Amino acid sequence: MQDEITIRLANALGVELIAAEAARPSEHPDALDFILRGRAAGFKPISRGIHLERIGLFEHALALDPQSIEAQSRLADVLVDRVLSGMAEAATADLARAERLIDQSLAASPRYAFAHFVKGEVLRAQKRWERAILEFEAALALDHNLVAALTNVGWCKLSAGLMEEVIPLVEQAIRLSPRDPYIGVRYHLIGAVHLLQSHIDEAIVWLEKARSLMPTGALQRSRLASAYALRGETELAATELAEARRLDGGNLFSSIAHLKAYPGAWWGAPKIRTLYEATYFAGLRKAGMPEE
Repeated sequence: MQDEITIRLANALGVELIAAEAARPSEHPDALDFILRGRAAGFKPISRGIHLERIGLFEHALALDPQSIEAQSRLADVLVDRVLSGMAEAATADLARAERLIDQSLAASPRYAFAHFVKGEVLRAQKRWERAILEFEAALALDHNLVAALTNVGWCKLSAGLMEEVIPLVEQAIRLSPRDPYIGVRYHLIGAVHLLQSHIDEAIVWLEKARSLMPTGALQRSRLASAYALRGETELAATELAEARRLDGGNLFSSIAHLKAYPGAWWGAPKIRTLYEATYFAGLRKAGMPEE
């Protein structure tokens, strides 16, 4: 209990300190200033624009300090997050660059917890879920406050077909960091599990909670659209699908075929892909998404 209280306090304080330092005026910003601004920008609602803003800030940091392990790792993190969130226009290039950056970081600092976390993200995007879990576990061993790693172990277990292990991990992450700016991601994951299990009412509850905290998340909106359609609420489903398309700003949600072909796809092992077909894609078809 004492350990959990310490972790909760550390995570809450960390967010406040990053935001405060990033807001501090600096006439001649150095690499650390740009890193803090990039981290603080990550607390804003997810969007293509926020990804671009953060990439620019971390690239400024690297230009000032090309050997900065943190700047390399943070830039790699945004690049792979852009892939995993479905917002990359060149997903293969983003992922390749992220892998190069994070391998450089780990070679220079093999005990840097965040670098192991980002390596896990890269492996997850490459669909190497078992390897990714090992990296997230290494990150947690080095930094117990890195609660996002628990969530990402959950995403990997979902993709690998270990669905019954996911929600307890996410509940632990929520308990350890209840004021986390990324808590909407955790609600999204719980909703995704319920959707795949055909627990449609529970899926909607959690996906609506995720939407309220992450209103600009196109992928969450698409899952909510699917759940509404499966419950027969076709007007709500069509509205959510239209909003997912608007927020995406590209053509990710233009058709079932296009969505399935995305390089950073989330559909997982064969038995999980079967569940996606029976739930998520079936719901999107009912919401009005064309096949081609």
